Amino acid sequence: MHISQPKVQLVYIISLVACFLPFVSPAMALLIGIGLSLLGIKHHKMEGYTGLVLQASIVLMGLGMNLSQVVQASRSGFEITAISVIVTIALGLLLGRLLKVDHTTSVLIAAGTAICGGSAIAALAPVIRARDFQISFSLIVVFVLNAVALILFPMIGHFFHLSQEAFGYWAAIAIHDTSSVVGAGATFGEKALEVATTVKLTRALWIIPVSVAFAWVDRRNGKGKIKIPWFIGLFVLALVFAHFVPQMQDTFGHLTWLGKRGMVVALLLIGSNISVADSKQAGAKSFLLGTALWLSIASLSFLAIQHHLINY
Repeated sequence: MHISQPKVQLVYIISLVACFLPFVSPAMALLIGIGLSLLGIKHHKMEGYTGLVLQASIVLMGLGMNLSQVVQASRSGFEITAISVIVTIALGLLLGRLLKVDHTTSVLIAAGTAICGGSAIAALAPVIRARDFQISFSLIVVFVLNAVALILFPMIGHFFHLSQEAFGYWAAIAIHDTSSVVGAGATFGEKALEVATTVKLTRALWIIPVSVAFAWVDRRNGKGKIKIPWFIGLFVLALVFAHFVPQMQDTFGHLTWLGKRGMVVALLLIGSNISVADSKQAGAKSFLLGTALWLSIASLSFLAIQHHLINY
């Protein structure tokens, strides 16, 4: 179906404005984006803004969080994060060998699942000199599973009557991309959003040591560039600034709202970049690897939370 560019722009403007309406949830925005993609309505210039909108939204949401609670969550989440990252990457590489998925694709999917989805893949790809099709395969697998998680996780959390804190930890550990973690947390509740965002950003910091580790192990790839997620530093600065300038709480409240709505916009853009053709091209084995790894980590972390093996 061919649609003229002015009409495409109009559809996107209406969709983006809708993201700022209170009844449009993160899951709805993602489904709208996927629907636009399936209908062949694509605004290619918008693709380049997805990462910027996502990162800016996270920084703005930092202005609305309590520094003391964030520090506490970071301390308690560090051990959980370290264990989950190491176990996920090891399991991903093992499953990759069993399923005979090429090593580079296995590394990217494992890192994307263990750390922070597309951001981890983008950071690690130049380090291990991944080829374009390997990067695409990995991103498609992660994005599709993200879409599923964003919708399913809040439903599962409510079904099992998880507390806000428990759901926040589970989402942060078991969902790939920061956008979907924040979206699922926001859908479940305010406290879940705060815990999920904090623990997820703690996980995101593992991009650096994991990238360095793979560069060191594979000496011939040691000159690859490591992309550091600088927006995490801005998020921390926003937290500190809001803590020491309490007289601006009203302003911070408005900016936090803008950040939350910006996250909804980011999910719309992410959904619009997913296509059936790309998903098929990713290959059955890549999807099987990504799905098996994701289900394993989601199940293990859920059971750990249910049996109070994770302190929250």
